[in-house]
Amino acid sequence: MLSGKVTKMKISKLQKKILFILLLLCFITPVGILMPMVFNAGDDWGEWSAQTVKDLIGYVPKGLEKYSEVWHAPLPGYTVDTNDTSVVHQSGYYMVSGIIGATITYIVMLLISKLIVRDGK
Repeated sequence: MLSGKVTKMKISKLQKKILFILLLLCFITPVGILMPMVFNAGDDWGEWSAQTVKDLIGYVPKGLEKYSEVWHAPLPGYTVDTNDTSVVHQSGYYMVSGIIGATITYIVMLLISKLIVRDGK
């Protein structure tokens, strides 16, 4: 049964710095779609399919070949509308995806730290 007591979470200076860095990274994520446009590089940097890697380096590494079909992104292309080619909209979708991912990661890490460190010990 819940005691009804609500405790405030204290955020340390280190946690504030980490949150700031995560937010900054979320807001610069559109660079991943802008740079390939600037250099006419095709796909978003580092988000290549096994076939693209094969085209780039001549072969597919065994790990990539083995696991490339294991995970599929919940929002392929970081968008809800695949027909929308607006760079501004794509950048916004990237930022929102980054913020959601960082938030989920932060919450999971807080929960794990609460399980590991109890009562400040």
